[in-house]
This record gives sequence, structure tokens and C-alpha cells, in this order.
Amino acid sequence: MKLTAIIEGEGNGYVSLCPELDIASQGDTVEKARDNLREALELFFEAASPEEVKQRLHSDIFVTQVEVAVG
Repeated sequence: MKLTAIIEGEGNGYVSLCPELDIASQGDTVEKARDNLREALELFFEAASPEEVKQRLHSDIFVTQVEVAVG
């Protein structure tokens, strides 16, 4: 299954988020944050019931940019 991973710098590390399931993780590097998120998602799918997956899964996720006036 392909899911979205949003990774952003925070302090001295990185935070990763899967918006489809609202599951997050972190790591010292972008790669580690991504790998830790993958592990968290795999553990979720192993432990969650089909009903919980269906309830939490948001299939309409759009990642885009917006332009705003500043000042």
C-alpha cells in the first residue's frame, strides 16, 4: 500500500507524518524519520482490526502549495 509521508525538520531532528492514518514518528535524519514512520505504520496494520483501519483511513489526501500575501 502506498501512503503519504510528510517529513519536516524540528529542532535537531525530523518529524514524519502519515496524514491518511494520522500516525507520526521521528528520527535524526530524513531517512530515519521515514523508516521509523514505515515501521509505525506496519505495526499499526499488524495490530489494528479491519474496522479500525477503515475508520482511521482517509483516502482523499491532497498535498499542494498555496500562495499567500505577506505584509
